[in-house]
Amino acid sequence: MTTKRERRETVASIGILGGTGLYEIDGATDIRETRIDTPFGQPSDVFVTATLEGRKVAFLSRHGRGHRLLPSEVNYRANIYGFKKLGVERIIAVNSVGSLREDIRPRDVVLADQFFDRTTRLSTFFGAGLVAHVSLGHPVCSGLVRLLHHAASGLGVRAHHGGTYLCMEGPGFSTKAESLAYRSWGCDVIGMTAATEAKLSREAEICYATLCLVTDYDVWHESEEAVSVELVFQNMAHNIGNAKAVVKRAVAGLGGEDGPGGCECHRALANTIVTDPERIPPATREKLRLIVGKYLAP
Repeated sequence: MTTKRERRETVASIGILGGTGLYEIDGATDIRETRIDTPFGQPSDVFVTATLEGRKVAFLSRHGRGHRLLPSEVNYRANIYGFKKLGVERIIAVNSVGSLREDIRPRDVVLADQFFDRTTRLSTFFGAGLVAHVSLGHPVCSGLVRLLHHAASGLGVRAHHGGTYLCMEGPGFSTKAESLAYRSWGCDVIGMTAATEAKLSREAEICYATLCLVTDYDVWHESEEAVSVELVFQNMAHNIGNAKAVVKRAVAGLGGEDGPGGCECHRALANTIVTDPERIPPATREKLRLIVGKYLAP
């Protein structure tokens, strides 16, 4: 549990959130496992810290090693809090998605910059006597999106700069009627995790961007068979190689910067707390000290 004496130690400045094998990137050294406790429970798995392209990084398997957790079972708050506790200032997420557009093809990469969230899961650190309203008009870090797009394009990966990600609860895929509705709303890809991560990362003042790996056309596509697990996994196997290469190149592209630059992500909570500080319950203040401590008097 967090205590008043706890100080955030910078174990890693870059977080990489995705599948189990993502940390098996050529050139990663000093690989270690770190178990993190949080006030929100246990993260999906241990964090794997390493040195990659001269930068300290922390990997986390979103669904746990062996893919044990449904999208609705993932402890998103503990995952993002764990990255914050390690000192992470940027998160590169890797998410598998279905395409809602003809020109976004299986095995493409989409750097989504908007979300339409249809989930009902907890997606805030706040509550229990502490209210804050964070801006999500632009829910990802534009600088990190540009970096990822540049990295993907430089590797010859077909990448789309921007797009709207429809986040559904899962674990089942869409009905055809739902898929057609999402297309009519202007959505580009569909997945089950990224919107929740983006919201919590913004509250934690961590830059966030998602590398969306297209596994298939969603069920709207007339010329394709219904989404099958076999098809998804075939394309996932191809996509993971691209993801590792893009992540490695992007990490190298961050250079020697010590923190976020040219964005407002690390000041996202400024002027957002509306609760009278004197009325914040001590337990809640303590629980969220790592998140809001710099905005509240001791």
